[in-house]
Amino acid sequence: MLDDRSHKYISGKWSWDNKTDSLHFEPHHDLENVRDRYIETNGYKFLRTLNQVEEAVFRQEYVRSESAFDRDAVSINDVRDLVFFLMPKEFLTMKFLEFMHKPAVHRLLHALIIYFEYFLRLVEFVLIRRDELAGDMAQIQSEQTNETKRIWSIYLSQYRMLVARNYSVILKSEGDLAKFYHMKPVIYTSTTLQDRSLHEKFLAVAIQIVWITMHRRAYYVIEKEMNRLFRSEHFITNRPEYMKLTAAERSFLYGRRNKNVNYLSQVSPLILELENVDEEDLPILWIGKRKYRGVNIRIATIELEYIVPDTQLLMIDVTHGILGHPKRFYDTILNINWSALRLENYSLETDPYHIIRQPTLRIPNVDAKQLHKMSQRDEHFFKIFHIYEPFRPEDLRKWLQREKRLLLFAKGETKLNIYMRCQRELEEKSGTHVEQKIKKYFKLVSRLRKETSFTHEDNNLNTAQFNSKGAKLQRSSGDHFFGK
Repeated sequence: MLDDRSHKYISGKWSWDNKTDSLHFEPHHDLENVRDRYIETNGYKFLRTLNQVEEAVFRQEYVRSESAFDRDAVSINDVRDLVFFLMPKEFLTMKFLEFMHKPAVHRLLHALIIYFEYFLRLVEFVLIRRDELAGDMAQIQSEQTNETKRIWSIYLSQYRMLVARNYSVILKSEGDLAKFYHMKPVIYTSTTLQDRSLHEKFLAVAIQIVWITMHRRAYYVIEKEMNRLFRSEHFITNRPEYMKLTAAERSFLYGRRNKNVNYLSQVSPLILELENVDEEDLPILWIGKRKYRGVNIRIATIELEYIVPDTQLLMIDVTHGILGHPKRFYDTILNINWSALRLENYSLETDPYHIIRQPTLRIPNVDAKQLHKMSQRDEHFFKIFHIYEPFRPEDLRKWLQREKRLLLFAKGETKLNIYMRCQRELEEKSGTHVEQKIKKYFKLVSRLRKETSFTHEDNNLNTAQFNSKGAKLQRSSGDHFFGK
């Protein structure tokens, strides 16, 4: 019995039974041969769904602790833990797990999610414009439309600049990231194979995290753009599923900094964003580090989106995929649960999580670029400190035992009810039997309360009676008291 941590959904398929003339549900007990069991990301196979055993183990062992203050809302850590459970077993190394738990990596994932939130909106805009320009009723673009597209392209480039800033911190590998630097400190030789393996694993996991956060939509768009950002277009596999872009669409989505040269001299698009930063965009590089003090509304908007915690986006009426949504709207693998969502009775007027309201692009003013250049710029004095959820070494070791725990659970050796699990944890941590703890507890309470007797039939505890006059407490070295 798994109590409240039992599985919430059954994976399977519906089919029509001609004999009974009704629908018949066939659960997937073994999903090895099911077509949608895996999804391939950069050559690695990630699980796409879970069977009942895997779901039970994930909910019992790897879901975030209930003591977390923001456990009721979906956060980046929730998506990351789910991807850890779905990723191949060769990813489960102590070095990679420790790397993914670093605050610098968390900031990079946060910036990537913000970037892809707006990148997908612009891709949808491109597809709509394709339909408007095709056919017999094609619409002619006005100069105002072209100017709006140029402003949106600059806005997307600013989000890309924020991703590049966080990525450059990891490349420098300073502070707690020094152990992941590819150059050995004494002999100054590069561990190319290990660094390449770490880079490939991170890209695959980042694609999965962004894809799940974006409601599992536009997978091939996310995969192609993620590889382009970190590799450049020379090293992207030409897959038929990838969307083909015209020269005008590439200029609109990739920005004015994008350029392709010989592959030996090619620099990744992220680094290109940092090579030539306009003077009016320099405050963006301080976002998240120091408080912005200028009057530029655009930079203040980016800062607000970035510094507000992912579980509190409701307060600023901003959506970043599923981040900040209540967990009761989603199942174990963070697919939206429409049956639970219908009970909320959301509408276009009352939709705090942007579930009914679709993500939109706000049309900027025509003079937005000029206002951006003429805005007053002040010095940044006040530092910003972020609070991250700490991780323990035993939590990382638990991930290393994922395959072993799945095997034990499948054999039925770990199906313990809640009472047996608590009893075992108490015995393992303290080494004291549960009955002895109960006996010690009643002994302590009987000393603190007057004219009260306590009995316990199961443990045959002696009744202790105290007189209110002349009774003195004698404390032993093994007892602990509150106050004097």
